[in-house]
Amino acid sequence: MTYTEASMDSLRQAGDELADATVAALFDRGEVGKFNTLMRYVSTAGAPLPDGLPDIARDYLQATSVPPTWVDWGEMEKARLFFIDNNVHISTALSFASMPACYAIPHVARLLSATHGLKYPSKRMAETGQFTVYLMQPGAFEAGSRFIPAAQKVRLLHASIRHHLKRENRWDTAALGVPICQEDMIGGQMSFSLLVLDSLHRLGIHMSTEGAEAYFYAWRVVGAMLGVGQDAVPKTLEEARQFFDLYMIRHMGPSAEGANLTRQLIDLYEEVVPGTFFDPIVSALIRHLIGGTCADWLQVPRSSWDTVVKAVPHLLGVLETIEDHSPLGAWALDRLGHLTTIFELSSLTRGRVMHYAIPEQLKKDYGISDTVPRTHRWTPPAATVTC
Repeated sequence: MTYTEASMDSLRQAGDELADATVAALFDRGEVGKFNTLMRYVSTAGAPLPDGLPDIARDYLQATSVPPTWVDWGEMEKARLFFIDNNVHISTALSFASMPACYAIPHVARLLSATHGLKYPSKRMAETGQFTVYLMQPGAFEAGSRFIPAAQKVRLLHASIRHHLKRENRWDTAALGVPICQEDMIGGQMSFSLLVLDSLHRLGIHMSTEGAEAYFYAWRVVGAMLGVGQDAVPKTLEEARQFFDLYMIRHMGPSAEGANLTRQLIDLYEEVVPGTFFDPIVSALIRHLIGGTCADWLQVPRSSWDTVVKAVPHLLGVLETIEDHSPLGAWALDRLGHLTTIFELSSLTRGRVMHYAIPEQLKKDYGISDTVPRTHRWTPPAATVTC
């Protein structure tokens, strides 16, 4: 598929019809508070829905309770194994590349500053990390899993932000399109899939083509469950590169909100890292993964670690050699990766399960006018836009 300025403009005019209708009805009937209270008890797929749930919400939950019919479960299992093999690296990329890239889109940064719940970076990062862990669990789409209810709630969260901004005339739809429109949702999907793979490549992680494609495929499934229309979404990594390059060129730039969110993110992870000596590595990793221009826009501090962090690929190469030649070493590194991911998530969540709820109002000050053999090493598709 070929993406153009005109095709991207058309994507800015579309939201999520099903979720938008559900949220509008809940607000019109004054049932948001009741819905949020009852939905705290809906945390696993296949569980009976609570009595008293509004009919419109019950219909929505039933309609979105199963994955798309086109899902290739073999690819999903490859993606899960890829995640197990690279979970620490993926968590690093999500935290220090995907989120800052979102902050480098001014209108997205403002949207992420729009609700009381998203004011705190630990909550935002905990929700992202928890969502990814749910996705990559065995049986993520089966009864008893936590992924499907999480996806259903995130979709309604997005719809509620659209509802508030449009109802309160705090969004210039003529100039900016629909809030959290299809273009932005696909852009977000690319940030959590293609950009993660790009970041792993930049870190020197050896990925197979099969693993990279499976990971990208898994986020296609996620996008479909979050309301992304499948007619326009990239189906291949090459199409993803074309879309994401054009999307970023169209929208990226500096903003006060983006810089503030990035500062909060850096502060958060500097608190997670023990002591203070290694604190600058957080900023250095962000600079290494998103590039100097975006890092300057986001006011990411410079330090002597900017040079030191360039040695990370060499260190990871040594660890990969150990993994390849020692079954015990491979087991130990996989276990360490798992424990590191769990530690990071537990630090962000403070040991609690994160609940996604429909915000009943926005911030008042907001306003804008692989486990396969190491063969066929994956290399990123070439850039399609010259800056």
